[in-house]
Amino acid sequence: MKKPLLYAGLVLFMGFGAFAQNKTAIKFSQSISKDNAYKHLSVLASDEYEGRETGKKGAWMAADYIRNHFKSLGLKGPVGGNYFQPIDMVSYDVVQSILTINGQAKELLKDFIISPSSVTQNGFTLNKNAVIFAGYGLSKPDFNEFEGLNIKDRIVMVFASGDPTQKSTEKPATDRAAMRAALVARQAKLKYLSDNGALAVIQIDPSLDNPNEETIARYNNGAGRLTLKTPDLLEKMKEQKSLPVINISTATANEILKQSGSNVQSVQQQITNTGKPASKELSVVLSVSALKKEVKVRAENVLGFLEGSDPKLKKEVLVVTGHYDHIGLTTSGTDKVNNGADDDGSGTTGVLMIAEAFAKAKKAGKGPKRSILFMTVVGEEKGLLGSEWYSEHPVFPMENTITNLNIDMIGRVDPDHEQNPDYVYIIGSDMLSSDLDKLGKKANTDYVKMNLDMRYNNRTDPNRFYYRSDHYNFAKHNVPVIFYFNGVHADYHQPGDEVSKINFPLLARRAKLVYFTAWELANGAKRPLVDKNEDGTPKK
Repeated sequence: MKKPLLYAGLVLFMGFGAFAQNKTAIKFSQSISKDNAYKHLSVLASDEYEGRETGKKGAWMAADYIRNHFKSLGLKGPVGGNYFQPIDMVSYDVVQSILTINGQAKELLKDFIISPSSVTQNGFTLNKNAVIFAGYGLSKPDFNEFEGLNIKDRIVMVFASGDPTQKSTEKPATDRAAMRAALVARQAKLKYLSDNGALAVIQIDPSLDNPNEETIARYNNGAGRLTLKTPDLLEKMKEQKSLPVINISTATANEILKQSGSNVQSVQQQITNTGKPASKELSVVLSVSALKKEVKVRAENVLGFLEGSDPKLKKEVLVVTGHYDHIGLTTSGTDKVNNGADDDGSGTTGVLMIAEAFAKAKKAGKGPKRSILFMTVVGEEKGLLGSEWYSEHPVFPMENTITNLNIDMIGRVDPDHEQNPDYVYIIGSDMLSSDLDKLGKKANTDYVKMNLDMRYNNRTDPNRFYYRSDHYNFAKHNVPVIFYFNGVHADYHQPGDEVSKINFPLLARRAKLVYFTAWELANGAKRPLVDKNEDGTPKK
């Protein structure tokens, strides 16, 4: 099977008219260099920026750095004169968690944890005189631990993980596969309990027996996931129904099980030895409650605007994006900082350099005909939140947005290209517009001559890369996109994603491809025609 590489020299361009190398474009591309890239990335991906996690100090520092750079270039702040687009981002945090067993209060983070995602906006309070113990929570045809039990309106206690019916040969081959299998099993268990009317589930979780920093960090002081505060969200929250999930230590579980003269070890041995469920009702006075609070999170997209020079075309806007956030600090290992040099310090650096090149061109009287919005977005790692916010609250009308060129990871080489690193993945270029696909490839042919790998350029790619970066929030609004990407590597979302591992000449070369593509888009006679529907079918 042939590798799906598109070699630049084989690509033909049609529809926009042939364009040869533009000497002016080449002249101002000199700002896009390995030295300039290092200047920016060595700051943005430094330990001082603490991994740039959304809503944390490092991300705010990065936003300030980017704003100052845009301002120094003479770009305009398009948000009422400002460079920041504030995002209405919040988290819903559990601020009070209480568990008592037979009147004795248990200690949070030592004896129990209540999952924030399982608590509704109004919180909950439950008081019961009995708990249903259902072993591993399995409901298989040949091993149903709920058989004969009525769990409706009851609190059910189960082991957080494990399956005594699974043979050793059935275990997943890799740790990642094991984690995925455990997640699927847990979700199936919780769905069964919810579908059958359980009030809450108590999970026996050995990781709480000696909670380390990682366990405590996972709870994150009860903080819920970050989300955009929208009317739809508030309406959904009013209607939300959730099964409260309380994880408890082995000692806490033994305190509940002792009412029946057993403990965790003995009941596990019983199930293993007999091959039969050991489900039972336990007489215990249990009270559990949790309250939630809305917490405002500071987050902003950073925008720099370059107005076009053509009176008729300047209302049309090209948007160049990269996300400046990453995943922050970790609690395990000696290196605590997830620097995110490649993801996506490299893309942010590319945006900064491309902005500088266009700003210098404009100052020399050679600015683009169309306007360009340079935007670094936040919250990508939390679910594409910053770009979603912009797409729903655009500073410039989406119908005037001709294309989004999105840069997410352009500083490294993935394992498939170690022998031929002069490549970049392009994704989405032909999803909505045949014109854009041809223009992007022709820009590569004329200026850069890099191998364009399109293996991930489809909607059915199991990695789902088309849906996993900020361009997708533009594509959802019928804006043509190109996503530039170097693929994942061993340091993806790890502390090892550091500046020292960045290939700066390659980063600059990829950024130049984006720049020359942007130059042709911003100066072309017409904008790319959207000739395809979201599902890829031709428009009629």
